[in-house]
Amino acid sequence: MATETWFLLTYKVPAEPNRRRVALWRKLKSMGAVYLQSGVCLLPKTDDHRRALKVIENEIAEMEGEAVLLETVALDKAQGDKVLARFRADRDEEYRELLGRCDDFEAEIAKETTSNHFSYAEIEENDEDLKKLRSWYEKIRRLDFYGATLAAEAEARLAKCEVLLDAYANQVFALQEENRGSSGEA
Repeated sequence: MATETWFLLTYKVPAEPNRRRVALWRKLKSMGAVYLQSGVCLLPKTDDHRRALKVIENEIAEMEGEAVLLETVALDKAQGDKVLARFRADRDEEYRELLGRCDDFEAEIAKETTSNHFSYAEIEENDEDLKKLRSWYEKIRRLDFYGATLAAEAEARLAKCEVLLDAYANQVFALQEENRGSSGEA
């Protein structure tokens, strides 16, 4: 088994202005970084991460902060497993939130169906919502470096949402056709 290698970034930036510190934290989180503690984070060793972290190191210097960027490995398998578990837990948290939004999507389709509200406007609105869910899923998946446990469930739920939307759309189309046919008979 190959030894997993990570980039370890430690940094300290001035407390004020707070927005710069928060922007730095957001940037690192959006790359998929796992924080071991405040100002100490890990990312898998890749060329993309190396380039991005070198840019961030420069940004920290411009904030009059300090940064140290290291390449590191776990001391032993148990430590490596802890790190992988942290990466997976972070992604699972995001997948869990996505699954909650899938619940909302499914509930919306059920509500529209139960109330017999079949319209093209609802198809468009729900289609936009589904596109946002798919985009969010892809973003999480890109940062899922080590196979989070909820990845497959999230993918399956998105597929279910798509099937529900297709079924709803087919009901709308059928009712619209029915209405056109009955309006011509008078």
